[in-house]
Amino acid sequence: MATLLRKILPFEKSSPVDDDISIEYSFAIEYHGPPITSDIPKLVPLDVDRLPTAAEVSSSFSLNDIPLPVIQPIVKINPVNQKPPRDKRFASKSGSAGKSIVHPGLSNELSVTVHSLDSLSKGIDDGHGGVGNYEIQEISDVNNETPGHVRRPSVVTFREPESCDVEESDYTETESIIGDEQPVARNGKKGSCYRCLKGNRFTEKEICIVCNAKYCYKCVLRTMGSMPEGRKCITCIGKKIHESRRESLGKRSRLLKQLIGELEVQRVMRSEKACEANQLPPQQVFVNGEPLTQDELQVLQTCQNPPLKLKPGFYWYDKLSGFWGKEGHGPCQIITAQLNAGAHIKRDASNGNTRIIVNNRVITKKELWMLQLAGVHCEGNPSYWLSADGSYQEEGQNNIKGPIWNKMGIKLFCALLSLPVPPNTVNPAGEDASQIGREKQVLPKILLVGYPKSGSRTIYKQAKILYNNSFSENERQSIKSMIQSNLYGYLAILLQGREQFEEEIFQEDRKRHIAEGSGSPGGASQIDGKTKYSISPRLKAFSDWLVQVMVSGNLEVIFPAATRDYAPFIGELWNDAAFQATYNRRHKLEMLPRIATYFLERAVEISRTDYEPSDMDILYAEGISSSNGLSCMEFSFPPIEREIAIDGYQHDPSARYQLIRLHHSSLGEKCKWLEMFEDVDFVLFSVSLTDYDEFSLDSNGVLTNKMLASKQLFESIVTHPTFEKKNFLLLLNKDDLLEEKIEHVPLTRCEWFHDFNPVIGHNQYNNCSSSINNHTTLSQSAFQYIATKFKRLFNSLTDRKLYVSMVTGLEPDSVDEALRYSRHILKWNETENSLVNTEMSSTDIEASSTS
Repeated sequence: MATLLRKILPFEKSSPVDDDISIEYSFAIEYHGPPITSDIPKLVPLDVDRLPTAAEVSSSFSLNDIPLPVIQPIVKINPVNQKPPRDKRFASKSGSAGKSIVHPGLSNELSVTVHSLDSLSKGIDDGHGGVGNYEIQEISDVNNETPGHVRRPSVVTFREPESCDVEESDYTETESIIGDEQPVARNGKKGSCYRCLKGNRFTEKEICIVCNAKYCYKCVLRTMGSMPEGRKCITCIGKKIHESRRESLGKRSRLLKQLIGELEVQRVMRSEKACEANQLPPQQVFVNGEPLTQDELQVLQTCQNPPLKLKPGFYWYDKLSGFWGKEGHGPCQIITAQLNAGAHIKRDASNGNTRIIVNNRVITKKELWMLQLAGVHCEGNPSYWLSADGSYQEEGQNNIKGPIWNKMGIKLFCALLSLPVPPNTVNPAGEDASQIGREKQVLPKILLVGYPKSGSRTIYKQAKILYNNSFSENERQSIKSMIQSNLYGYLAILLQGREQFEEEIFQEDRKRHIAEGSGSPGGASQIDGKTKYSISPRLKAFSDWLVQVMVSGNLEVIFPAATRDYAPFIGELWNDAAFQATYNRRHKLEMLPRIATYFLERAVEISRTDYEPSDMDILYAEGISSSNGLSCMEFSFPPIEREIAIDGYQHDPSARYQLIRLHHSSLGEKCKWLEMFEDVDFVLFSVSLTDYDEFSLDSNGVLTNKMLASKQLFESIVTHPTFEKKNFLLLLNKDDLLEEKIEHVPLTRCEWFHDFNPVIGHNQYNNCSSSINNHTTLSQSAFQYIATKFKRLFNSLTDRKLYVSMVTGLEPDSVDEALRYSRHILKWNETENSLVNTEMSSTDIEASSTS
């Protein structure tokens, strides 16, 4: 044994004392117990005689002489010449997963590294790459000629929207963001794409308006997504733009026009110019030595003739004449005069040296030449007041002369001297705006409003389709992106439910093992076992990424890149047995909306890039129109056969109406913005019949019954002074869903409907349009009961009559019938008002004749 130890231990001079030391050792003995169910690890025997000693290694060392079952040694490379790994993620993972074993007898320049292949092949790396995308990264294979390389599996990396889409290479560049004053480090050759690190300075690229990162044709959509704020990286959304990019704001590039359609380019450019984060900071604009306020900047930008190419800097402004220029330079533009912006102009604002003062400013030589050509007396260093129309007078005198702009050749001379001239504000068509306003037809206005999820959005979309007020191509592209985004959201909810169902099975399995005493919790069934909800590692990586993106709230910003890169996963996921098992239990997932089934059944078709939404898709889709905005359309009712004439009046099919849909959140606190709709002729209020047992958070974060919240909104609008004498039509929507729901969930779940009892006398609902008979269904009884409750509420608040109509937003005939009913009500109201006016006139005539 001492001989064996000397072979293994480092080479040293032995001493006579060492031979006398007795050392205890433990040895493995043969096992004679009961059979073992698990596999026993096998040890490879070593040939001790062939094991090299430290002395042999130090003198002559051959790799082929080592019979050890380890990876052969890797020679250390000089750090100066060694290139960094392409992906630091693998460098860190391999460092944690493997161990470096240095043989005691080897020199410092040699080491043996053992990597755990299992640790490298566990799942998928979450990564830090681009937006909504995956990459196949090939790792070096084992080569007999180059020992020391470990075979690693190809890895699919899903990148998060929050992560920075920058990879590493041989060279490093650093650029700074002026807006945020934070450096952006980039690894790559100069002029290459910031994401794929390919190309050169001549490659056409799109530039982020925040961080100045440059992306090639293939990487733009992956790094910028749907560009909700214009050409920004996903990580730059919400940040202020780089001031060097302000001049390019809203100017489309050739690369962008080649990449996406013309309508989508227009949408991106509009978003880029209108985004709040891209607006000019008022505190960085100085006019006459003082920074502007937000109101002053707003006035300056929205005036009739605003300054061109306005950006942070110092400017001077002559309020009397409208002359505008950079501080220390001559005038460059004539803008609208008498604007409340900045302080009083300084005498040396334009750095003039002519001793001629105009509006308390010393003018420049070019301006002096222009005044002399216009016939202005400039001898003796006079001071003048110049107005916006070009008229002038000398200080202290009441003798107005000019205007100078009517002088022959003055504008041509100004063009030669690069001096500004007043803009031409005359209407080219020569039309009088007031005359246009008088000739414009006044359309009857119908306001449509309702609590969220009440169906008002669906009714509005159905009306657009029904009356041939079709969606534009730009709107359809936006709808397509929204539908695809919603689809990925539905899939994420199902995948989250799959994890929940799988964990439930594991928990039941652990409980059964504990009860049977056959093992401890977390046994082999949890670690190695599979259930019907288990999916492949490839789909598991996609599932984890999609759920994480949904939770982070970044689902909408990954489009349209997601439709290109992830479409293959949708088909594979839909055909997976575990996903189908989860889909069959979708009724257990409360977060999954009812409408999701319509789109999930066509998930593969919708996920394709060439998908075009149909009219039915648009109707079913959620979040198409702005949830916090105003939508408006003009329409006319097409003629139908046997249309009933009311009071002998046949409606004109060419008559046009205006339908306005307003989200309740746009009304402001206590519906204070309803004053803007004082010219509305009729109000449609939509109520969902299925809201009686559903809850939502109000503006104060309190959980409220949705039917009671709808009732409260109804009261606020009805009692508002703007609608004091307006007629209301109550649209009770989703009757088809009520019929299915009320069989399982009683109407009394809502405390407002606590006295609903359809078994008692039928005369209880005699205020409704139709009485209950023996053939009335439970849903019909509930509809009439709810209609009665709202009618009584309306009458108690206004002493007037409330009109009620049953509507199913997804059925065109139902929506058409409800809107035609509102037209009849408008006609009745006109007839009633005319009769009242006639009676009043007759009374006045009789009174005058009597007197």
